[in-house]
Amino acid sequence: MAQQQRTGLLEGKTIVIVGAGPGFGRRLALRAAAEGATVVVAARTASRLDAMVHDIRSAGGRAYSVAVDASDATSVRVLREKVAEHTDAVHGLVNSAFATPSMKPLAQTDHEQIARGIDLSVLGALRATQEFTPLLEAGGAGGSGTGERSGGSVVMMASAVIHHSRERYAGYKIAKTALVALGHSLATELGPRGIRVNTVAPGYIYGDTLKAYFEHLAGKYGGTLEDVYQHTAAKMDLRRLPTEDEIADPVLFLLSDRASGITGQTLTVDCGEFHT
Repeated sequence: MAQQQRTGLLEGKTIVIVGAGPGFGRRLALRAAAEGATVVVAARTASRLDAMVHDIRSAGGRAYSVAVDASDATSVRVLREKVAEHTDAVHGLVNSAFATPSMKPLAQTDHEQIARGIDLSVLGALRATQEFTPLLEAGGAGGSGTGERSGGSVVMMASAVIHHSRERYAGYKIAKTALVALGHSLATELGPRGIRVNTVAPGYIYGDTLKAYFEHLAGKYGGTLEDVYQHTAAKMDLRRLPTEDEIADPVLFLLSDRASGITGQTLTVDCGEFHT
């Protein structure tokens, strides 16, 4: 891949990405490293993490990986302990772990499947934030000398599904809406310790994963990938779908010192599908 230009937005910072998947998670990790951060990628599949670290280092960035299951408290604790072996402060934590939703109406959705989604996405984010709170608090520079307390930044990865109630998305919406509520409560609780907590809610993310799904739909219903794209994008004000970079940009901003006065907020990035 092409080497990313360093801008220094996250220079000197350590950023932990929990749930760093092969699509958007990988792109976010590459972008964070390109902004100067040391990136810790954490997810369940070690081989994917190793490939991610290789790509980041090949592009001139700094990264290492730790396998983690966000639904297991012991695993999350081990993640924090391994990170603490490398640094005494974490400046950013991205909670991006989620379970594949059932895509069925609630009447046909197994309660256990909904519970798994909440456990991984919502309670997983809570476990990680609880574990990393001391390191995030240490991630501050001590404020500006006027009484402010500057700590680390937590970003929850939700979804624009929180803005609609379409059939088949109910289980996913339950988990992602709860994640937003968790972000609000943590912002209130951790604010006095200088830690900011915000949420980014992407709409469609146009990358390889979504392209493969669109190709599947094109084959199933007839037409081309472009036909499916245009049909979907017609619902957006900008008549297009956000790219992985366009989702990564606000996450990187919220992790940076440029967003030092922003906490408890939810930012929807969907090219204008919903007005919130």
